[in-house]
Amino acid sequence: MPRWKALPEELDPQVREFASQLRRLVDRSRLSIAAVADRTGYSKTSWERYLNGRLLAPRGAIVALAEVTGTNTGHLTTMWELAERAWSRSEMRHDMTMEAIRISQARAALGEFGPAQAVAPGGRTAASADPSGPSGRDASGRDPSGWDLSGWDPSSREQPQRPTPYVPTQSGPGHPAPPTAPLSAAPSPDHQGDGKRKVTMFFAGLVGALLVIAAAVLLTDLGGDGTDGKPAAKPPSAAPATSSPQLPAGVKCSGKDCTGKDPEGMGCGGELAKTVSSATVGKAFIEVRYSKTCQAAWARITRAVPGDAVQISAAGKGAQNELVNADNDAYTPMTAVAAPAEAKACATLKTGVTGCTGQQ
Repeated sequence: MPRWKALPEELDPQVREFASQLRRLVDRSRLSIAAVADRTGYSKTSWERYLNGRLLAPRGAIVALAEVTGTNTGHLTTMWELAERAWSRSEMRHDMTMEAIRISQARAALGEFGPAQAVAPGGRTAASADPSGPSGRDASGRDPSGWDLSGWDPSSREQPQRPTPYVPTQSGPGHPAPPTAPLSAAPSPDHQGDGKRKVTMFFAGLVGALLVIAAAVLLTDLGGDGTDGKPAAKPPSAAPATSSPQLPAGVKCSGKDCTGKDPEGMGCGGELAKTVSSATVGKAFIEVRYSKTCQAAWARITRAVPGDAVQISAAGKGAQNELVNADNDAYTPMTAVAAPAEAKACATLKTGVTGCTGQQ
């Protein structure tokens, strides 16, 4: 069964070439993906994605792989930069395609609504109004609503003039004049659109303000000292001896909390780990890997065969074991150690040969 899956057909040629080059480096180093993950500090899942073309490896991972495999860092990063540009172009084309699809969908949805009916002066629709008919005007050419329709072309987009409110000719006793306050004209379609946009912007601003207020209230509650108005107790003059040490970002355990846990998953491997002792047992090579940050150690075996076993212990306590699988290497869970000299790695090969680090 081949070690690598076929790369996706839709990959850009430069990205495909770069992924193939990474595979060749890993094959040449004779390291498993788990060993690459342990030595570079990037997870096994991430390397599977990088090597199978599903994700472009970050620059830090490429530099770490070059150091692990003894490759020229400058040459490999040059190829990475070309692949990164190609990957960005592919993402941009994808985004433009999705944007075009959304625009088409929006146009199709808006096309389901017919054009709005034109509103004639006085609030009547163009279909019901007859501005050209004499029955709708007085002798001066004014509409009963007060609009001056003389000389106005109904097919024009311009609104008829209404300089002053319409006042009936009958006045005097028994015929009081109407109020002289000007009546507001019907808004044009463009003005209606502006009004809708202003209303939308107003509600968007209101929602944003409410979110800011809610976030401020939440942060205030989370940052409270929990005294409910009571005077806060004075802080102790010195931190308790049992307080947990401040761990770097990505590190999830320290000391006894690391016992029995995966060094890669807890962020203790990569640059935070080093080999403090090693030995050759038969044809296999075993190492004690130690992380000062995590205050823990684990054993790693390479050049082994399936069925070989490796163990880590600290002064004869906290032993952790692991079997070699088809990758021909393995590493144990961690065990807490006070000092790297306490840790000892041992191997029991399938052939019956045994050995440990620190043996003469």
